[in-house]
Order: sequence, then structure tokens, then C-alpha cells
Amino acid sequence: MAENSKNNNQGDLLEDIRDELKEPEMWRVVLLNDDYTPRDFVVEILVSIFHKQPIEATKIMLDVHKKGRGMVGIYPFDIGRTKVAQVTQLAREREYPLKSILEKA
Repeated sequence: MAENSKNNNQGDLLEDIRDELKEPEMWRVVLLNDDYTPRDFVVEILVSIFHKQPIEATKIMLDVHKKGRGMVGIYPFDIGRTKVAQVTQLAREREYPLKSILEKA
């Protein structure tokens, strides 16, 4: 009987370990269009903060301009939140109203 409870405890331990190893929830970073932020600045943000190549950055910028929003990337929450904060900080330093948001992926 003691051996049976030992196996149950080990099974519980393995289950707990599997629970701990879950993949983090992923979040989309989305840039929102406004009427004042220059297109060149949006491309600069995409290259400097999100490490996009200039051609891809231009495509995303055009999505933002034409569709009102553009998906920049998918990240774990903490990384996405940091990138949103970096966009906000750089935009404020240059006195642009550019906004980015996080959406659950």
C-alpha cells in the first residue's frame, strides 16, 4: 500500500512539472494609425524597435496607413509590453501621437 501511494505522489509530481512547462501566452503588437505621425517615423520605429528590414517595415507602415492598424509581431506578454512602452516613449520624445496596443494572439 505504501508503494501505491508513492507512485501516486510521483504521478502528481510529473503532472505538476508538465503544468509548469506550459508555453507562455502570446500577444500581438499592433500599431494604430493617426493623422500626424510621419510615415518615415513609423518605418524608423519598425526598424529600430522591432528589428524589421526596411522593405517589411514599409509594408507594415502602409497597412497602418491604409487599414488604420498594422500587426507588427507576436510576442510573450512581457516582451510585447516592453515594445509598446518603447514605441510610446520614442513617439512622445518626438511629439508624435503614435500608439501601439497589445491584443491576445
